[in-house]
Amino acid sequence: MKKNFVLASLLLLGSCFCNIYAESSAQYSKSSAPDKVILHAWSWSFNTIAENMKKIADAGYDFVQTSPAQTCYVGEDGGLALFSTPTDSVKGKWYYYYQPTDWKVGNYLLGTRDEFKSMCDSAYKYSVKVIVDVLPNHTAVDHTAVLPDLDNAVGGHENLFHANGFKPITKWNDRLECTTGEMGGLPDVNTENPDFQYYYMQYVNDLINLGARGFRYDTAKHIGLPSDPLDPNAKVNNFWLVATGREAAKGLSMLMPDSIYIYGEVLQDKNVKEAEYAEYIGLTASSFGHKLREALEKQEVDAQALKEWNHPADPSKLVTWVESHDTYCNAHESAGLTDEQIRMGWIVLAARKDGTPLFYSRPAGSSRENYWGNNRVGNRGNDEFFHPEVVAVNEFRHKMAGQPDKILTSADGAVIEIERGNKGVALINISDSKKKIDMSTSLPDGEYIDSIHNQEFRVKNGKIKGNLSPLTSYLLY
Repeated sequence: MKKNFVLASLLLLGSCFCNIYAESSAQYSKSSAPDKVILHAWSWSFNTIAENMKKIADAGYDFVQTSPAQTCYVGEDGGLALFSTPTDSVKGKWYYYYQPTDWKVGNYLLGTRDEFKSMCDSAYKYSVKVIVDVLPNHTAVDHTAVLPDLDNAVGGHENLFHANGFKPITKWNDRLECTTGEMGGLPDVNTENPDFQYYYMQYVNDLINLGARGFRYDTAKHIGLPSDPLDPNAKVNNFWLVATGREAAKGLSMLMPDSIYIYGEVLQDKNVKEAEYAEYIGLTASSFGHKLREALEKQEVDAQALKEWNHPADPSKLVTWVESHDTYCNAHESAGLTDEQIRMGWIVLAARKDGTPLFYSRPAGSSRENYWGNNRVGNRGNDEFFHPEVVAVNEFRHKMAGQPDKILTSADGAVIEIERGNKGVALINISDSKKKIDMSTSLPDGEYIDSIHNQEFRVKNGKIKGNLSPLTSYLLY
């Protein structure tokens, strides 16, 4: 999310079913998704995702992640611009959907509850699972916009927030401030309040009833763990136990816990309890993403630098990315990388054994001079998510399931070779120059032709030789 901007009867039924289920099975939500890939359909409307579901499935994605689906603050007269610009008469901000005013399905930016259901129905038809971005940690900056149903559910507006909820965080590595303080003007919700947990879990169960099969928790490191210090308005830090199906909130448990994949935005920093978060949810490998972007910018990398994920959690629990919507949108940290560079980084992630790679869909029409492109919330992103090389490596990842990986680099660090046992190899030229390689490989002797570029490579006596075009990848089986 942006860090610097200032079914009633069905639910009742679901609640009863889930409580029985939780007592009879010790299954909780999944924190890993081995061999899978996620498309982050950033700012696409529910209808747009549904209309493109076959293309998403054909491109080899197992999950499609939506932007936040809950009721949100209506800013700038409800304009649908991704970001207000001087040259565009339509105004708006993409991040308004990160400012909840209630936890019910549907908002003016992405679509209605019925449209969300239709999207999930389409996903089911094509065997794609829907991940929803959820954000129980805070409300809108203008907390007076919170709707009466939410206030009433917690016994009054004053009960909605932590005692420190309106005190801006100044010490980001202090766990009490980090998990209970106001972040970027966003008042911090008392996620430990049982009344709030009950209300929020009704929203979660509604999403599941409608077809959601996963959740991405925004600002997850700002929600306390059991070992964290308590806010004065909290009695126990049990939110993650409730959110993952381990505990009930006033008798209400999460539906279908063992079928739901959950990961959280736990950006790495000092004093972040990554290992403890990993006991409950999958985690974002933000440090590795930064390291990969640096390699793409420099057009060279050492194999050793790519071997480690720079994370204490088991690699199977990591969500990996070249860039996220935050690195693209906020300070435009990654927006200067070309689509070709991002694509090469994606090949590196998707060809590997561990992690669950997430492909961020940049705005349609965007360029390195115009980051917002056509500048409309709801539209499909650019065509990169189904580029032939992206589709090919998604298929490669699925075919190589269970095979170990090994990373090698050329002498100049411009070519990365990812071996998957002796079954397949990915070759990635991250430079803007042609490269001729003579590298070690585990592939059996023979001639190999990459199916995308029809490029031939020869393997003899444990050496692979061939020519690589600039910023191009090749997959050999």
